[in-house]
Amino acid sequence: MSESLYGSQFQVKAIITNQEQLQAQFQAMSKLSRQTPILTWTQRLSHLEALEQMLKECQSQFAQAISQDFNHRSVDETNFAELFPSFQAIAYAKKHGQSWMKTRRVGISALYLPAHNEIHPQPLGVVGIIVPWNYPLYLAVAPMIDALTAGNRIMIKMSETAPNFAQCFAEAVASYFSADVVSVVLGEVEVAKAFSELPFDHLLYTGSTEVGKKVMAAAAPNLTPVTLELGGKSPVVVLDDADIETVVNRVMMGKTLNAGQTCIAPDYVLLPRQYHQQFITLAKQWMQKHYPNLAHNEDYTHLISDEQFNRVQGYLEALDTDKVYPLTEVDAHSKSRLFPPVIVTEPALDSTLMQEEIFAPILPLIHYDSISEVVHFINQRPRPLALYLFGSDEDNLRYVMDYTVSGGVAVNEVILHVAQHELPFGGVGDSGIGAYHGQTGFERFSHMKPVFVQSRLNAMNLLLPPYGKLFKKGIDWLIK
Repeated sequence: MSESLYGSQFQVKAIITNQEQLQAQFQAMSKLSRQTPILTWTQRLSHLEALEQMLKECQSQFAQAISQDFNHRSVDETNFAELFPSFQAIAYAKKHGQSWMKTRRVGISALYLPAHNEIHPQPLGVVGIIVPWNYPLYLAVAPMIDALTAGNRIMIKMSETAPNFAQCFAEAVASYFSADVVSVVLGEVEVAKAFSELPFDHLLYTGSTEVGKKVMAAAAPNLTPVTLELGGKSPVVVLDDADIETVVNRVMMGKTLNAGQTCIAPDYVLLPRQYHQQFITLAKQWMQKHYPNLAHNEDYTHLISDEQFNRVQGYLEALDTDKVYPLTEVDAHSKSRLFPPVIVTEPALDSTLMQEEIFAPILPLIHYDSISEVVHFINQRPRPLALYLFGSDEDNLRYVMDYTVSGGVAVNEVILHVAQHELPFGGVGDSGIGAYHGQTGFERFSHMKPVFVQSRLNAMNLLLPPYGKLFKKGIDWLIK
């Protein structure tokens, strides 16, 4: 990098490890974003292709590093839940990005013709991304794709809870990207706090609601626009005409994926009381079929840390044992952090289990007697990131969707709405602010600049003073 851009005291870095480097790196990238914005599709496409190549060539190392952080996570699960949607998102951006960045003609009132209106998508500048630990690859790459397609430079703060992957990812980015386009920040909470206080052109945070509030507060003095992808207690609503075997199959898939450590995992199930026992029986059968010999099963993910294990174990210790139904014969194991799935029936609604996002393979079952009771139950609580509906009665499905508000909805399915690039992904209220993915993500990380283009021949001089009778008649006519 030339001294004219960065000065003689700083060399732009791909990997940032302390607050001094953090400040200098941001200042350098911000200055460059103003002097040399990334405008051409050729530039942006080359960045997407570099990201795609990095994922292909580092796939094995990434999966192994993630597994090491979790004390075991299946390579197959990482490929399915993180690599596959990343590749799909890159392909979608490569296919559509050039059209997204074109100037768009939009409508204009006949009163202003022959002038016309345009929207000019423009890179914001430097985008900050704060990555969580639960899907550290996909939740770094997905916003990267949108920000790069929009022509931005990026700084990424990796999670200190997944240090092996963070280091592996940082080294890979340094090999495939110029440090003035993408840089990775490593460090503990102090570095993360300093990162969120930088005057980014946009800041995206994925994680807990509690920390999201702190990130937003840190960004506020700079008026940094934020996208917060948070969590919450995403309910499953089982209508009385639902096929229970299908419900159990999909809900258990969502609850065991990554051992429930998923922001859009089914958090609890609302269903008629008569289905409780059948649900438990089918769930046990499902576990035996899909995760046999759980103590030594290579497909099942462990909890990320001792802190998380102790938190989840505390949920169960606070409950009456007659409400807890283990779905396997295997006990939780603190040393390996293996935590087998458990169903809890009718927990107290003021219990910690029902007040906090579970983020683990514990599934409460709550009964309801009427569909209006379901809507009331959901609306009494913070708005969830996802809502899952099972059933076939169109009127009841529509009633629940219309009278509840959630970040997203899936009908007769769980989780897969996040992989739809044509749909925005984001929360509402306590579950988040803003959305991204696909064209929505491109626009999230762009300034959609409005432009009014006046024609050389126009009638605007007729509106200039002095205001005579003709002007007043014309204005009266326009107003009426």
